[in-house]
Amino acid sequence: MNDYLLEVRHLTKHYGKVAALEDVSFGVPRGSVYGLIGPNGAGKTTALRILAGVLEPDGGEIVIGGRTVDGDKRYWAGKIGFMPDFFGVYPDLTTYEYLDFFGRAYGIPYEERTKAIDDLLELAELGHKKHEFVQHLSRGMQQRLCLARALIHDPDILLLDEPASGLDPRARVEFRQLVKRLQVRGKTILISSHILMELSEICDQVAILEKGHLVAAGDIDSIGKRVTQVRRLEIKPLGDPSKLADAVSGEPKVLDVKVSDGVVQVEFSGSEKEAAALLRSLVRQGFDIISFGGAESDLEEVYLSLTKGETQ
Repeated sequence: MNDYLLEVRHLTKHYGKVAALEDVSFGVPRGSVYGLIGPNGAGKTTALRILAGVLEPDGGEIVIGGRTVDGDKRYWAGKIGFMPDFFGVYPDLTTYEYLDFFGRAYGIPYEERTKAIDDLLELAELGHKKHEFVQHLSRGMQQRLCLARALIHDPDILLLDEPASGLDPRARVEFRQLVKRLQVRGKTILISSHILMELSEICDQVAILEKGHLVAAGDIDSIGKRVTQVRRLEIKPLGDPSKLADAVSGEPKVLDVKVSDGVVQVEFSGSEKEAAALLRSLVRQGFDIISFGGAESDLEEVYLSLTKGETQ
C-alpha cells in the first residue's frame, strides 16, 4: 500500500493537435510538498487546472485518498484548494470581506467562518490588515491573502500555480515560510514553478514535465542517481584540505577534485564498495577524516540532465 493522498493516472489533454499532457502519471505523498517543474508550456498549468476541476481531461483519472473523483465535483471541491497563476482579487473589499465572501460561497456557517477567517489572517500574517482594502495591499500580501482564500474550506490538498511569480526576494522568502508552516499543519501541497531555486528549498519530491510528457518523478537525489553514473563525494579532513585533495586526485575512479570551504569535493565514477576502498586508502595514508559521504543531488543539475529545454 502506498501513502499517496493524490494520484494522477495516465492524464491526457489535447488542444487540437497539440498534446498539452500525454499519459502523465505520478503520486503525491500525504503531507508532502511536491514540486511540478518544467519550462513554460510544459503542461504544468493544464495539469493543475485539471486537478482543480477547472478543466476536463481527455483521458486518465484522478484519485484522492484512494477514491476516484471523476465527476464527483462536491467531493473534489471539498478536498482541494486552488491558487491559480493569475489570482483574482476584489479591490473594493477589505481582506476580511474578501475571505468572508468565499466562506459564504462554500456554505460555511457564520461562527465557523469568522473563526476560520481570523485564523487564516493570522497564519498569513495579515491580522493587522483585517480592515484594509485589498487594493492597498502589496503584491506579496495579496498573494498570501489568495492563499488564505484557497484554505477557507480547510482542504486536504493545496494546488499552487507559480505562486512566487512577480514577488520580490523578501516576499518569496515569506511565501516559502508560509508553505512550510502549512506542511507542518498537515497539508499536502502540489506547487508548480519554472524557478528551480524556489522548489529545491521546500520540496520533498518533484515531477518534471517537458512538452506534456513526464520526464521523471520522485525525490531529487534518487532521480539524480538514475540519470548519472557519476557520484559526488564530500570529504572533510582534519587539517589542510589541499593535501588531501592532492592525494585523492591520484586514486582510481576519481574524475575531478576541488576544495570549497575546507571540504574536498570529488566527482567519483566508482561503486559504493569502491568509495569505501577510497576511504580506507586515505586513512592508510595517514589522513584524519572527519566526514566522508555522498553529496545530495542538485535540482538544477538533475533538471538540465533530463530536459532539452523544449516547449509546445
